[in-house]
Amino acid sequence: MAADTLNLPFAGFGAKPAIIASDGQVTSYQALDAAITARRARLKDAGVTPGSAVLLSGDYSAESCAWLFALWQQGCIAVPAVPGAASDTYATVADVSWVVDATDDTLQDAPGQSAHPFYGDLAKAGSAGLVIFSSGTTGKPKGALHDMSRLMTKFATPGKALRTLGFLLFDHISGIDTILYTLLSGGVLVCTETRNTGTVCRTLEAQRVEVLPTAPSFLNMLVMSGDAKKHDLSALKSITYGGEMMAQAVLDRVAVVFPNARLVQKYGASEFGALRSRSENNGSRWISFDENGMDWRVTEGLLEIKTSTSMLGYLNAPSPYTKDGWYQTGDRVEVQGKRLRFLGRDSDLISIGGQKVYPAEVEDALKSISWVIDAVVFAKPHPMLGSSIHARIQVRPGNEQPAELRRAARRLLAENLEAYKVPQGFDFTELSLSTDRFKADRISP
Repeated sequence: MAADTLNLPFAGFGAKPAIIASDGQVTSYQALDAAITARRARLKDAGVTPGSAVLLSGDYSAESCAWLFALWQQGCIAVPAVPGAASDTYATVADVSWVVDATDDTLQDAPGQSAHPFYGDLAKAGSAGLVIFSSGTTGKPKGALHDMSRLMTKFATPGKALRTLGFLLFDHISGIDTILYTLLSGGVLVCTETRNTGTVCRTLEAQRVEVLPTAPSFLNMLVMSGDAKKHDLSALKSITYGGEMMAQAVLDRVAVVFPNARLVQKYGASEFGALRSRSENNGSRWISFDENGMDWRVTEGLLEIKTSTSMLGYLNAPSPYTKDGWYQTGDRVEVQGKRLRFLGRDSDLISIGGQKVYPAEVEDALKSISWVIDAVVFAKPHPMLGSSIHARIQVRPGNEQPAELRRAARRLLAENLEAYKVPQGFDFTELSLSTDRFKADRISP
């Protein structure tokens, strides 16, 4: 995808609103198109050549989006990073030679050389690129390099023009998917000042947002906070969720709070983008994929994906592909015909004296308890069993003492789980258990 072949439809959308900032300021498609042209001119004037890797620090905003599209039009490799992310690590791994700060609208050179061999492959193909980093919760983040000519193929046919909240992080593959799907379809990208439940609900109401792409942990917080009932969220047509396991108890609560919205489980990864999927119904965790341009198979219980939007490879890790080109997701699934249901990450599996336990199953049982807001299950070393199960539980304020809570949790879990799945240890807190990327933190304290 050479600079001049990244055809953007923005000028044709005219004065329609494209992006609404958190303060309510509206940027039209005409203005966005002009901003992209101006920033591409700045890139050229500064000597930023096609094939340059450029760190783009920002969050959802008209400025960040303008820089992102300008970088691609210039044939660069964009490396998004939200403020507070591991920007130094990203810059080093991606070997960036330029840095853009969208917040203060600056462009500066960097010590990198943009010399990774994969970048040469992109240059030969005349394509722009995108580097997305994994969350890095279990080690050093891996940089996945995408060819934008591949990634853009699923947006060749415009979707519905809807008002969508920019929630999933700007440097996450689902955040990029939100930007591309919304703006290439002529929709409205709505920005929120913060991602707490109160601010998000106020934004959803004020801007009549129709699509909320989010994570199960946020939906859990949203329902438990009661904020959704304080606002008119009737404009919501669709709530999509992914990135981690959804507990059945949480899904059931969300379906009650949002009876008129379609709940859709999404699936994707930094390595191949967000796949098109359909949930069986609002209360079901069974999903099926739109198999246009992708295929899937299950090998020894683990999901493998082959898709036309797959990355070129990691910048700093071995290839995760099989010899015949399938990406090994590491997700264990249950299959019924063309439907599947996720059981958990294989890397999270806990072995208790030879018995296998998925943390998600125990977390699901814990979250069905009325006084539990959230729960994270993890392993600790055990001298005889190899591992033992422990649970960190976020409780509603004003509950009983820890000893009473432990007895109650064990009693309630024993009614739904085999004995070996009941945690041996419990920690209680009123603080959030999710990371700033809305994923469960299973690292043992």
